[in-house]
Amino acid sequence: MNAAILVGTFVVLLVCGTPIALGLGLASLIYLVFLSDMPLVVISHRLASSLEAFTVMAIPFFILAGTLMNTGGITKRLVNLAMKTVGHITGALGHTTVVTNMIMAGMSGSAVADAAGTGMILIKAMKDEGYEPRTAAGIVAASATIGPIIPPSIPMVLYGAMAGASVGALFIGGIIPGFLMGSSLMIVMYFIARKRSYHRYKRASLR
Repeated sequence: MNAAILVGTFVVLLVCGTPIALGLGLASLIYLVFLSDMPLVVISHRLASSLEAFTVMAIPFFILAGTLMNTGGITKRLVNLAMKTVGHITGALGHTTVVTNMIMAGMSGSAVADAAGTGMILIKAMKDEGYEPRTAAGIVAASATIGPIIPPSIPMVLYGAMAGASVGALFIGGIIPGFLMGSSLMIVMYFIARKRSYHRYKRASLR
């Protein structure tokens, strides 16, 4: 019953146009004040103590790294590197998007930062090459999901801080799944590119 009231309050707030984040907070606050026996002092104490975790301090630095990459031109250099590496494969720009996101995943730790960084450059490039807008956006969105998997990862840091798990072990556990995700996306991209006759570029020399 209490869960139904909590969900119902959240739905009503959404219908009224409340932002999702604010709706979640208000629904939880209403539940805690009127339907829970937990003292509000305990809630404020838990909220404050959760921010004292040393590992949480890594999150703003990950966000800063992603911002610096976008504003400093590093993203364009990563795109050029990926293009020289996989540009000779059919569907060059699609593969370049995947590889660029795999590289950026090891720097930013955020799917949103990866999608914003690569999307600004590669969506326009793919549309100019004849990709449908929804295809270009889909490639960027799908490959950006590698961001939280390949370490470092903001969600892994948060999980490790809240659950008391080893952040280092979580990072190590994300390496192989991240590369498997990237490889799977590139395989799918190859067959789509063959079917739609997408462009590829001349193979770059080792130099």
